[in-house]
Amino acid sequence: MSIKVTSITKIYKTQKALNNVSFTADKGQIIGFLGPNGAGKSTMMKILTGFIKPNKGEVFVNEIDVLKNPLEAQKRIGYLPEHNPLYEDLYVREYLQFKAAIFKVDKNQIENCIDKVGLKTEAHKKIHQLSKGYQQRVGLAAAILHNPSVLILDEPTTGLDPNQLVAIRDLIKELGKEKTVLFSTHIMQEVEAVCDSVIIIKKGEILVDKKLTALKNNKQQVIKVVFNILVDDTLIQKIPNLLSAENLENNTWKLSFKTDKDMRSQIFDFAQENKFKILELAAESKNLEGLFRELTSK
Repeated sequence: MSIKVTSITKIYKTQKALNNVSFTADKGQIIGFLGPNGAGKSTMMKILTGFIKPNKGEVFVNEIDVLKNPLEAQKRIGYLPEHNPLYEDLYVREYLQFKAAIFKVDKNQIENCIDKVGLKTEAHKKIHQLSKGYQQRVGLAAAILHNPSVLILDEPTTGLDPNQLVAIRDLIKELGKEKTVLFSTHIMQEVEAVCDSVIIIKKGEILVDKKLTALKNNKQQVIKVVFNILVDDTLIQKIPNLLSAENLENNTWKLSFKTDKDMRSQIFDFAQENKFKILELAAESKNLEGLFRELTSK
């Protein structure tokens, strides 16, 4: 097991940033770490990398206790913080040489990393001359210089244009073939395109920790329907396979079903039998973004 987090709690003065958080990650797994601002994502990542200590709990990376042996654990971890800390007056190779010296890495590894992250055409430039996308690549190159088995990436695609985003996404997928990758992002499409698993956290507590396939295979349907009159809740409850019914306003209902069958025809039949008219009928996509919004807005 590459990452094992058990009952982590972190309190800043009177604020509980993390509350009894536990999760695991296996080798070769790419995990999307999601949550609204202030949910505790960055705090958890800083604890994983040994930069800060929790008030209680345990963290292991490759079976090394991060709290007791942070330097040993950091040898196995590559970390790209949200605000990429680069020395912008240095040339790309010069900066990577500096990082290689810290980790006592063979200088031949620098060229391997430059090739792997697609920096070859930019490696002769100073870092401040690079676009945001290429600066992120420099940060990723620095993070993988010592060939870590675990990569922790905090908002690695923030501020990138669509082309840069796709390039970094592809790079993360490639790195995930041989490493465990935990990364936070606000872009749900990115998670659906890259990740094997998803962790959703809110106010320091984990709401979801599941394989992405399990979330995608959720057969729940959500249908929004507008009738021509106000329909009583007791009558709505008679619709087959109904999980829940929410009256959004006046004649508008949000209906949830647990079935493979398209329930729009059943709702149409229900309206006809009860002599209602349907003014609007639409199925809502129950994708990761919808799940995220539903869980974090409550």
